[in-house]
Amino acid sequence: MVSLYIHIPFCQKKCHYCSFSSSVCGNEIFAPYVAALKQELADLAATREDRQLRSLFIGGGTPSVLPCSLMTGLIGDCLALFPPVPEVEITAEANPGTVDESYLRELLLAGVNRMSLGVQSFCDQELRVLGRIHDSNEALYVVQAAKNVGFKNLNLDLMYGLQGQTVEVWQATLQQALALCPQHLSIYQLTIESGTPFHQAVTNNSIILPEEEEILAMDEVIGRLCCDAGFRQYEISNFARPGYECTHNINYWQNGEYLACGASAVSCVAGVREKRVADPFAYIRRINKGVSVVEESECLSTEASFRESVIMGLRMTQGVPLLLLIARYNLDIVQYYGDILQKLIDVQLVELTDSHLRLTAKGRPLANWVMAELV
Repeated sequence: MVSLYIHIPFCQKKCHYCSFSSSVCGNEIFAPYVAALKQELADLAATREDRQLRSLFIGGGTPSVLPCSLMTGLIGDCLALFPPVPEVEITAEANPGTVDESYLRELLLAGVNRMSLGVQSFCDQELRVLGRIHDSNEALYVVQAAKNVGFKNLNLDLMYGLQGQTVEVWQATLQQALALCPQHLSIYQLTIESGTPFHQAVTNNSIILPEEEEILAMDEVIGRLCCDAGFRQYEISNFARPGYECTHNINYWQNGEYLACGASAVSCVAGVREKRVADPFAYIRRINKGVSVVEESECLSTEASFRESVIMGLRMTQGVPLLLLIARYNLDIVQYYGDILQKLIDVQLVELTDSHLRLTAKGRPLANWVMAELV
């Protein structure tokens, strides 16, 4: 079965923290870009024997800046070229301020059954600091609009660790999100990425982020409130009601194969990772000329893929299944890492059970450091 990602690299405005491949372009590029996407999809489908679609994720950027007719047409082509299994998960990302009930209803009719809404915060001051185009009222509206048209699987993206954010303000945002009764929450601590306005601001000391003690207190709020509301943490940054875990992203964290189309999109099939050209104009030109849009290709060795499976699998709360690693790579995790792994076990950052290696509660806040040790 196929997991397929489609990248829409356009935004109305670039957020101050964003390092993703996206840009602000005029509307005139939208139709040529979608036409190029459809051609790449058709070319890709022609090379595949297995085209059964298990999950489709349309991300960005802000996919919902596209006119509704272009979005629904694109989804229609995807489902025609890659016939969906009955339990298919089809996710579309949208931001408040870019969609209304009519747009959301058309997405539902086109086959989208999971909406991921980029709320980030319910505090207007924080939204301004982040550079978002919407305010808290628009965030409330889009969530209610998605529910009104019939979406039964809603994810809300939230962000914490922001400039000037207190534990109390963060708790209020999370409580507001939970009161809206979504099925899934993706909760990310702000990360300062090189090349973003936030990186320059931190370098110049023009913004001050919360101290480590405040971040840990915010983490405690997340764990407590989400648990009380019936959410289970199944990945470092992701919480879901039972049965609503994101199928598409779980495939990434399990280091499974995935197809991809669009400018800057990355696929990984049969141990070969391919990245497409990032510039959407160059992407369109190459597609129209029948030239490959892949600009980087890497064939992963067995050991490199093994390490990636360990690193990605540790993001999952259940951890990395040991027998699966042996079956897939014929490598034993204890023998492979030796003293490095034993050190992490001794300081109680990871634990080794009969079936899994996983982060401990102590290790979860230090996940990036643990993974750097194992990479």
